[in-house]
Amino acid sequence: MVATGDMEHTIHHFDVSVRYIEICSVPWSSRTPRGLGPLAVPRRYPGAVSFRPGALDGLQTSPTGGQVEYLLARNSVIREFRKGRLSRLDVCDAHPELIRAATNLGRPIGDPCPICEDSELVEVTFVFGAKLPAGGLCVATQTELGRYWRRKEPVVCYVIEVCCACRWNHLTRMYPAGAGVDAVARKPLRSRKKS
Repeated sequence: MVATGDMEHTIHHFDVSVRYIEICSVPWSSRTPRGLGPLAVPRRYPGAVSFRPGALDGLQTSPTGGQVEYLLARNSVIREFRKGRLSRLDVCDAHPELIRAATNLGRPIGDPCPICEDSELVEVTFVFGAKLPAGGLCVATQTELGRYWRRKEPVVCYVIEVCCACRWNHLTRMYPAGAGVDAVARKPLRSRKKS
């Protein structure tokens, strides 16, 4: 109760979350026009949901590994830039540390930059995982990358394409390595389509 002057007011706190959760857990077929019907029964899910160790940490959860290609997202950004919906400042925003890594450690991929069309793109690979720095490590050679494939702890590799001239950058692919992942050199799933 809160007293203000001569009057006393009662403050009520209503918790409507229980009512909302009840409604959400009832199948649509059991609902009446006014909400829950008299025969409403909470929904039972077909099986338990489980995670493998490391799933919440963003590490590999599949023993065979899985590669994620970002070609569709890349082509979408390039298309929006060419239509004029994105400015050059929006798409050419590489961090100075990424430009430094691309200049010194990047591997040329033989494709021209899709934005400035003057410079050649380079790929930079960063590795993240347990017992590595929080900012990851930039891999300089295939030999060094092979070392991460043989690790006992799982790691995740991110490959980024960078143009050092105009600062274009885009995540190309991501794949797990180490801890039992089949140690073959990961190549892009498809050849890059010219946009």
